[in-house]
Amino acid sequence: MANDSPDSASTPPGFPSAAPPQIIIQQPSQQGLFGRLVKWLLAVMALMVAFFVATIFLFGVVAAVVNPDDGPREKYHSLAEQATKKIAIIEVDGAILEGDGFVKKQIDRVRKDDDVVAVVLRIDSPGGTVTGSHYLYHHLRKLAEERKLPIVVSMGSVCASGGYYIAMAVGDQPDAIFAEPTTWTGSIGVVIPHYDLSGLLGAWNVKDDSIASGPLKLMGSPTRPMTDEERQVLQALVDESFAGFKEIVISGRPKFGDDPPALDAAATGQIFTAKQALERGLIDKLGFVEDAIKRAAELSGHGTDELRCVKYAVPATLMGELFGSQATAARPAVLDLATWLDLTAPRAYYLWTWLPAILSNTPSQ
Repeated sequence: MANDSPDSASTPPGFPSAAPPQIIIQQPSQQGLFGRLVKWLLAVMALMVAFFVATIFLFGVVAAVVNPDDGPREKYHSLAEQATKKIAIIEVDGAILEGDGFVKKQIDRVRKDDDVVAVVLRIDSPGGTVTGSHYLYHHLRKLAEERKLPIVVSMGSVCASGGYYIAMAVGDQPDAIFAEPTTWTGSIGVVIPHYDLSGLLGAWNVKDDSIASGPLKLMGSPTRPMTDEERQVLQALVDESFAGFKEIVISGRPKFGDDPPALDAAATGQIFTAKQALERGLIDKLGFVEDAIKRAAELSGHGTDELRCVKYAVPATLMGELFGSQATAARPAVLDLATWLDLTAPRAYYLWTWLPAILSNTPSQ
């Protein structure tokens, strides 16, 4: 029977017939919309990355222009906002462990600014180490003498021990120390914290088996009771530092130089209210920071309408500016091993507390 199909007619004898043609209809792809969405998202991400890079660049340029030395940022506080001459507020906030921190950076910023004509030293601190407190006092006095700048103190909630030590940077300037009515101040004295944990360790059957070069090398160790010899040595250190503290107080409160018993009565380590401090001659007036600013203006020889009062902030970071998380001071969230080891060393403090300070004043303080 003959095959009339066109395909069979065109196929030579002895060869299989060709497969019939197939028509394939392309269905709409289900991934088409997804693919376009991915491309759109990638484009958006690329734009965001470009914007972020540009922001970092512009932020760096602006920061370099506004704050070329990467130091504290100047911020307007009060008085005549458009004035050129300034009163600078230097803030000491928190416990003082090291002097070479944010407070020192504020001092350096003021030293370089010829428009600053007076300083208000705002202190809210329980004190700190002997060395850190004296370091800041030294550089504040150096600033006042080199630039001929009057310094007026404004005490916050607490201005005790090392905080009061730093307040003496006013020198013999009259009516220069203001304390708020609720301020606690004083605590003039020195302490070396020591804790005897030998009884507790004995209960745990733990003993100090340290090997030292001499009997006083382990002086102040909390793992054993303090010997009489160790106590005498440490007491001599405290007494000498205390004598230095009282000399600093006399430099800032000259009338105590003529009345040593009055100084002895005030330098018992006691903390005083602002009213009690005023009665004992430790401060000059009750008042707020605005009163201290007004007094600083008087001492500078300028009217308040001729001056702009400024304060300083920690240098800005991009993340802080974008997300509002800029810290006021660089304080570690977790103490590292080096800090813990540092705290275990016997150390003298101008400090109003029975525990050693564990947080520094690094934009404070």
